[in-house]
Amino acid sequence: MSANATPRPPRLWDISPTVAPDAPIFPGDEPYRLRWTARLGPGCPVNLCAVTMSPHVGAHADAPLHYASDAPAIDVVALEPFLGPCRVIHAIGAAPLITVAHLRHAESHLPPRVLVRCCQRADTAWNPAFTAYAPEAVEWLASRGVRLIGIDTPSVDPAESKALDSHQQLRRHDLRVLENLVLDAVPEGDYELIALPLKLQGACASPVRAILRELA
Repeated sequence: MSANATPRPPRLWDISPTVAPDAPIFPGDEPYRLRWTARLGPGCPVNLCAVTMSPHVGAHADAPLHYASDAPAIDVVALEPFLGPCRVIHAIGAAPLITVAHLRHAESHLPPRVLVRCCQRADTAWNPAFTAYAPEAVEWLASRGVRLIGIDTPSVDPAESKALDSHQQLRRHDLRVLENLVLDAVPEGDYELIALPLKLQGACASPVRAILRELA
């Protein structure tokens, strides 16, 4: 590169699905709905909408309150885990559970954030057979200093789970989590993660606009 060349900006990967009325959600959860409360016209200078939805629609961060009644809501969790060095690990076809064996090939010098891609293509309709984390894999990542984990399916626990063993591992180790990511186009490797939750008072989760930024 010549001395006068303009540096290329770091590449960004948008790893958030579009939040829409047909976005896949757990059965019984509140879907995304948008209604207009004002429209541009005579006597009205703006378009104005109102939105209702579960905070678990689309890419989102669970609060500890989601899986423990005496735990913090999303508005009081620390932001540091949601911003910084991150590794994307491929475990495509790992169904039904991501195990330690699927992660060992990428364990050297793990950063504090790990996102696992287990789908060839993220589901665009509800799929109850989605891949989740084995609780032992969550514990293994925590033992290596990981503070946030993510996945490109709706949950770190299987759809039919009532014990939520992997969520309980998050609670025990004070880990944060991102779910419903889209990692289809992201090569395995290291990035900067930016996925800040909204400051929703008392909420069990928050939508995020999750992105990965190429490291300099």
